[in-house]
Amino acid sequence: MKLFQRLVSAVFLIGAVIYLLFYTPPVGFSCLVFVFIGFALFEFFTLLRQNGTPSYRFFGVSIGMVIPVVVSMEQGVTRSGEVLFLILACLFLFMLQFSRKDNHEALVGIAVTLFGILYVSWFSSFLIKIRFLQGGAVWVAYLIAVTKSADIGAYVVGSLIGRHPLMPHVSPKKSVEGFFGGLFFSILVSYAAKPFLPLDFTVPHLIVLGAIIGVVGQIGDLSESLMKRSCNVKDSGALFPGMGGVMDVGDSILFTAPIFYFHLRIFIS
Repeated sequence: MKLFQRLVSAVFLIGAVIYLLFYTPPVGFSCLVFVFIGFALFEFFTLLRQNGTPSYRFFGVSIGMVIPVVVSMEQGVTRSGEVLFLILACLFLFMLQFSRKDNHEALVGIAVTLFGILYVSWFSSFLIKIRFLQGGAVWVAYLIAVTKSADIGAYVVGSLIGRHPLMPHVSPKKSVEGFFGGLFFSILVSYAAKPFLPLDFTVPHLIVLGAIIGVVGQIGDLSESLMKRSCNVKDSGALFPGMGGVMDVGDSILFTAPIFYFHLRIFIS
């Protein structure tokens, strides 16, 4: 039953991403990222509240949802507006703390709120930056395909032949065999995508790029597992049946998107 639910959720997500990427202007995909960020931030701050960790939930969600709007308005180009907004967000967060009489855990609340804004919102906004690049729709599709293929490969190989725990103190079910299986899948998909890419990357280039995305994506997955373990929960939410929450679905892309964006900027002026 869970596998069927996972397949239904996957088909829905893939369909939505393909439609908004290839059949709408960049702002259409930006709206999807905006919604993703909103749900992910809500899940993140809910986990903190359930764990008793102090944070500025309303401030974090509100400010975090403005970042993709600013990035989209700047058409993906890093300008002073985006950086200035992040600085002002930090400034107003301290001013918000000044209004409170209890400063016992002020540093923790400020730190985790800023972390949530940067980790969930700013990192996710690099998907919008990629979409606005030349051939951006294909690049976003490539990034998601390679990143998620590592997730799928790790799950399949780990379930079939996984014997040696990778990091049991972080995620007990992940195995060394699954890690290398995910790495193989990401390299394979990266290579298979060569005929469809806007730039003629060489085969060695695509193999290395696939390996980097595969490794970084799995680190992103482990990072969220670490946070969930710290908060004593299994899933970040239950929005997608069989998969969990929004963060469970997008955790591996949070790190690969910024790295891939800066990689592309070397080749795309």
